[in-house]
Parts: sequence; C-alpha cells; structure tokens
Amino acid sequence: MKMRLPLALIANVRLPNSGFRIGHWIHNGVTKASLLSSCNICSRAERRWIKPAGFDTGVKTYNSLTKQKEPLVLAQERIATWYSCGPTVYDHAHLGHACSYVRFDILQRILSRIFEINVIHVMVITDIDDKIIQRSLENISPTVLARMHEEEFKRDMQALRVLPPAVYMRVTDNIPQIVAFIKRIIGNGHAYVTSQGNVYFDTQSIGDRYGKLVNLGGIVGELGAQDKRDPRDFALWKASKPHEPHWESPWGQGRPGWHIECSTIASSVFGSQLDIHSGGIDLAFPHHENEIAQSEAYHQCEQWGNYFLHSGHLHLKGHVEKMSKSLKNYVTIKDFLTSYTANEFRVFCLLTRYRSAIDYSDASMNEARSTLSTISAFCHNAQAYMQGHLQCQPIEEGLLWERLAATQSSVRKALADDFDTPKTVDAIMSLIHHGNCQLQPTAKVDGPRSPAVFGAMLSYVREIMGVFGVDLLDIKEDHDSSGVFNNVVEELVHFRSEVRKFALSVEDQAPQEPHTGSEIQKRHPRLDRVPLLKACDTLRNNLAPLGVHIKDRGTNSTWEITRRGETGNN
Repeated sequence: MKMRLPLALIANVRLPNSGFRIGHWIHNGVTKASLLSSCNICSRAERRWIKPAGFDTGVKTYNSLTKQKEPLVLAQERIATWYSCGPTVYDHAHLGHACSYVRFDILQRILSRIFEINVIHVMVITDIDDKIIQRSLENISPTVLARMHEEEFKRDMQALRVLPPAVYMRVTDNIPQIVAFIKRIIGNGHAYVTSQGNVYFDTQSIGDRYGKLVNLGGIVGELGAQDKRDPRDFALWKASKPHEPHWESPWGQGRPGWHIECSTIASSVFGSQLDIHSGGIDLAFPHHENEIAQSEAYHQCEQWGNYFLHSGHLHLKGHVEKMSKSLKNYVTIKDFLTSYTANEFRVFCLLTRYRSAIDYSDASMNEARSTLSTISAFCHNAQAYMQGHLQCQPIEEGLLWERLAATQSSVRKALADDFDTPKTVDAIMSLIHHGNCQLQPTAKVDGPRSPAVFGAMLSYVREIMGVFGVDLLDIKEDHDSSGVFNNVVEELVHFRSEVRKFALSVEDQAPQEPHTGSEIQKRHPRLDRVPLLKACDTLRNNLAPLGVHIKDRGTNSTWEITRRGETGNN
C-alpha cells in the first residue's frame, strides 16, 4: 500500500540549522517529498550519496547506499573507521552470526594486509533489549544473562579466529551518552516526547531523506506503539514497564530504543563522519536506515556513513529462510566446531562473495574441506621437494615463475574488485594445479633441481591464506597435535623409510639371461624381505585413520597429518 500524507501535512517546513526546505506534492497518486535548496533542486538519486573526498584506496566496494560498486575513499590516508553491529546477548551465537562476522573479518584483513589500511573497528554489544528482558523472566538477572552470553560470544569469535575490534562497547555502559544524544535530536526538531514518556524520532521532519537504504513503498513501522504521529516513527527512548530494568532521563524512567545505541556509540568514537558501517543484510532496514536518520539529525549533516556493507544470509541447504533462532533452524558455533574446524569454515566463506547468500550443508562443507586439503597437500609436497624427500624430473622453472607472478597480479585485482574471494581462490587453485603438474615423483632423477620456485609458491600460498585467517601451519587446531607428537611421527616415518629401503634392495648379484649373458631388467626384492614390506604397508594403512598419512615416493617417503578419518591422496 502506498502512503498518502494528509493534506494538513503537505506544507513547507524548514529543517532546523540547515539550508534545506521540505516540500511535499502528489504525483501520479503517490505522495513524494523532496529537499529544495534556495539555489537548485536536487534529485533523490543525486543527493542519495556524496562521494567522499580523501584517500582513494584503489578498492571498489558495493555500497548499499547506491546499490552499485563505488571507489572506496577514506577521510584520512590509510585509516578506515569501521563500525559494526554486534550481538544481542540473550542466547548462544549460531552459524548465521558466525558467517557475517567471519566474512567481515576477512574483508578487514584484506584491507589491512593487502592494501595497507589501518582499520579501526568498533563493535557494540547490545546487553539490554526486549529479548534479554523476556529471557530474564526465567529467574535470572538480565545483567548476568547478558554477561554470560557476551563472554560466550567472544570465545566463539576467538575459536573462529575473528580478530577482536579495537574496542567492544556495551549499551548499558553508555546510557548517559545515549540520553544526551536523544536530547540533541529533540533540540534539533527531529524527535518528540509523548504523554506516556516515550521518545520517538519524527520521520516526517526529514522528508524523503528517510529511506536512503531502502525504497519505502508503503507504511512500515514498529509494532505495538499507539502514541506515535507516523507509523514510520521509531523509539529513541522507551518508558519503563513494571519489573523492567530502567534508567533516569528527562522524560522519566526508561531504557534506550534499539537503533539509538549504535548511533550514539559510533558517534562517541568516530564523531560526525564514519567511513564504513557493516552488518547482515537483515539489518539494512529498519536498523541501519534508522541509524542514518537519527545520526544525520543529530550531527545536522547530509551524509553520516559513507559506505554501508551488508553480508548475505546463511541458509540451510534446501530452506528458503535464513538461519535464525526464531525459526529454530540454527546450528550453534560450539556444536559446529565439534565436526569442522575454523580453517574449513573460513574456506567455506571464501567460496562465495561476502554479500551473496550462502547455503550451508554437509556437501558445501565437504567442498570447503576438500579445497583446504588440496592446498595443504600442495604445501606439504612443495616442502618435501625442497627438502629433497620428493624426487621429480627437471622442473619447468620459468613457467612456474610466470604463473606465480600472474597469480599475484590477478589476486590483487580480484580483491580490489569488491573483495572477490571466489575468484581469488580460483587463482590460487590454478597456481597449485600447475605446481602439482610439475611435482610428479620419479625413481630416477636426471638434471638440476628447482627448489627456489617452489619455496616462493609455498610462501605466497601460505601468505595469502594467512591474510584470510586460514592458518596452514596451525596443526594443533586441526588435529589436537603438538610439537612432541610431530617429532615422534617424524622419527617413526624415518625408521619405516629405512626399513623399506632395505626391503626393496635387490640381490647383490642380479641373475643373467642364459643365452645372452645380459642382466634381467626386472628385479624383485629378496623373498625373505617381503614380510618387511608388508609390515611397512600395514603400518602406513593403520596410521591413516589416526590422522597420519604416509606417502611412499619410490624408495623415499613423506608424511602429513590429516584430519582423523580422512584419507590423503597418494
């Protein structure tokens, strides 16, 4: 349903402390609003986004304010101010939350490590909310409930290797600042107090400036409020109800609305200008829309946040709905990490664009696991070749140097194009494919070796995966292993290799053809050494389910630790 304003509201109203006037008119049966300046009339598209002046990072990112990719320009050189909406801590965090936080962690790491941007990240913890109050009725203090789940959230993020923000900010620690923020919005003419002690933002006071993120085609608003002037108006301060936590304010006892907390806290750290604001796509409206409205009303500015980045939903495979607690279709992070690792989940996130919806299933996780296994196996084989444990025919070294340079260039280009991690992973896998084509084991080697190029490839693969937070050297996380265990395996494999070499050695004097006198070409181990070979094979097969995978390369052997139950590729 399209919204029509009463004729009494169709009037010219000057915004306090601004050079703009709000004018309303009806066109084709639809009520619209525009901002009229004394000099010119700006179209909605023209004033929706103002390209910042400052430092051009060389990165283009999809901006929800314009619905297209824009050059990422920062107010200060090589410094990005970044605000993100943190959790409402009333329950366990689930995989849908993790997906958003891990994806934006990857983006921040890319900006820091690839483009040398110092990211200053602030995250709010919503520790007072309707859901927290409702859950606290189950005979637990809302403060205790919130603290418990806040700490659990932080542990989950640490387990997923999400870098912590520069600071976490709790809502309840910032009540005086929130009250002062609301007072100024009221003073600027953009909010009103009701007889019931509620404070609402006056959306009509900013005309069609409301709706920067979402094209509002109908009446939308918060449910349950009876004392608002307009259905779109939203609560800045909620009058307290019996037995609810509350704080003092000029409008009586109450607590903050949801949206005002983020505007206040972001402004308290970053002031009137914010480079990047991030969150799940479900937060674009009404949460981020309302943040924009009240922040610009408070600061009396045309553009508070320059870039709004939104991550796509996580869906269970075969389900249309996003993963959420309300639908009871969620997997907790703790439960997930009993079956998969942080490395595997990060690869899972890398295989799709951060702003795309993503399907979670055993099949998609197995794809991520297989991708990670291929990368790990290449790193192991490259290292074995460098150590001389893997014998290969002469390497086409020039070709590999060219492939490495091309990969480095294409990766940087892909990441500069809205952080295209799927294209980046494809480039890395292509480089690994060319490397694996050269790492073909052979029993006899003729010609020079080329360990340096594999060293360079190995270092680059580790580096770029490290940028994404995938630690290819963190064996302990994946396998509950330790340095002592690795040393034991090393000694065991070395002993087995010596036994195999002895067992594979042929008789000192090879038999001769009776007619030609030439040696028989096909040689076999001595029969009394065959049991040793069988014992070596048995040991290799028995260690594989325990996570130790031994690869026999002729008379030499290499090894790697894989996830228990996996089978490595010979």
